[in-house]
Amino acid sequence: MSDDASLPVLLERPEAGIAVLRLNRPQAANALSLDLQALLAQHFGELADDPDVRCIVLTGGDKVFAAGGDITSMAGVGPIEIYRRHTERLWAPIRHCPKPVIAAVCGYAYGGGCELAMLADLIVAGEGARFCQPEIRIGIMPGIGGTQRLVRAVGKVKAMRMALTGQPISAHDAWIAGLVSDLVPDERVLDTALEIARSIAAMPPLAAEQIKEVILAGVDAPLDTALALERKANALLFASRDQKEGMQAFIEKRPARFEGR
Repeated sequence: MSDDASLPVLLERPEAGIAVLRLNRPQAANALSLDLQALLAQHFGELADDPDVRCIVLTGGDKVFAAGGDITSMAGVGPIEIYRRHTERLWAPIRHCPKPVIAAVCGYAYGGGCELAMLADLIVAGEGARFCQPEIRIGIMPGIGGTQRLVRAVGKVKAMRMALTGQPISAHDAWIAGLVSDLVPDERVLDTALEIARSIAAMPPLAAEQIKEVILAGVDAPLDTALALERKANALLFASRDQKEGMQAFIEKRPARFEGR
């Protein structure tokens, strides 16, 4: 665990291959202050280059994942200052992280919290979780992916309803809409996320990274282009030791030992 428990983001390494990043501003419902965003970006940048990490779990508290942006830091500022903050640069290491990322969501993920969860590759939500883009209620709109990633996740009409009304949707509705990958009892959220992370960490990491890269690169590309990316990535993996090990282990009916080479 991170040495300083007062930091806005805590890093934990519960077992081999897995890193847990925990949002840690309970006094502010994990509102995404600039300091929190900067530390989160730093951690993601470092974990992306850490060969011992094969999967990252991002979580908040038992009652709240993240309440969104820090409104007190935005209320009195003008557009030039907002522009100069370039928060997209802070979110870039999360967006471009090559390792699989799982968001473990308990309680509410509102505004920036919902946008942060959508940057993950999988979202494990508790039955009591809520997802919301409430920015319209304070005179603005989602500004870090809430209009674009949301429509890609749930479709135009559901995204329109969430963004135009600012009303939350339940974890069950988010699961039905395709925003959430796993719906579990609240007390099982982190354990389930760690179980999935453990399963992913046991897989060949080069294959996992290529799968993530191709899915994200191909989702908005023409089908023929996406299929070409897939074929080339698949062929590339045949140069890895893990491919040889995986197929030989299958033939020999034994567990494979993947090294990421």
